[in-house]
Amino acid sequence: MPPSPSPQNWARAERLDADRLTEALYAEAGVRLMVEGPCPGGEIGAAYVRWPDGHRSVLKWRPNTRIEDLGAGPLAVCEVLVAQGYPCPSTELAVQVDHAVVLVQTLLPGTPVRCLDHRGLDRALALNEAQAGLLTGRTDVPSMNLYLLDDGPGYCLHEPLRRHSRRGGDLERRIRSVGLDHPLRLPGHDVVHQDFHQGNLLAVDGSVAGVIDWDGSGRGDRRFDLVTLRFGLHASEQAPGVTSRLDDILDGLPDDILRPSWAHMSLRMADWAIRHFAPGDVEHWLDMAEQRV
Repeated sequence: MPPSPSPQNWARAERLDADRLTEALYAEAGVRLMVEGPCPGGEIGAAYVRWPDGHRSVLKWRPNTRIEDLGAGPLAVCEVLVAQGYPCPSTELAVQVDHAVVLVQTLLPGTPVRCLDHRGLDRALALNEAQAGLLTGRTDVPSMNLYLLDDGPGYCLHEPLRRHSRRGGDLERRIRSVGLDHPLRLPGHDVVHQDFHQGNLLAVDGSVAGVIDWDGSGRGDRRFDLVTLRFGLHASEQAPGVTSRLDDILDGLPDDILRPSWAHMSLRMADWAIRHFAPGDVEHWLDMAEQRV
């Protein structure tokens, strides 16, 4: 998807200063890490680092975040996934540094998928199925807020759609209508990544081998991630037949899952495009939103 379309990226209002953060980690935790450089792909909140024993990891940060909040959400989710053998990064170090949480996570092999083929889609669907029911009984992990009636914290804002155009206002009203007819939080006890697009899938020798960027993850219905994936496929050209195949799967989802999930992603992408992208990009996402809202 385009830069910064996800809650975890929207939270990063400042560029990561890896050298300063590694010094803060040394002061707080006594661990000396060597910075190797920023992670590729336009990610402003991650850098490669090397430990004294030589192994490499990923340094990330979440400004304006408390470690207690991450521990009850994304960090707990990743612990559950890693325990199940799911290919997600584990957290090696988490430290509160002033207003931010600094994380050091394991470096998974592979490079981000740019064009999803049918083998990649098969693997993505299997990984999504593996997220089912993993948070049953885990009431400490919050359920996902869809923000269909109110604004999210810096994303999923309603007013930009209302002010943009008649078309944007009509979409916002339909989104609110979905919110009035459905729960405001995504029901279910599955792990939800919330930014499950092809750019967060890592491939090794053409096969998807890992999923990264779980900073916005929580509890809900795993099939929400399939809707996110569909929006991700809309952002660039994919292998022939992949998008239509995923559309067929979405057509089979229960209406009470598909409609609120699609409404959330429509609000997320249209709002962000209006505030940050060119006019033609806005129309691109409005076209996508109107397919199912």
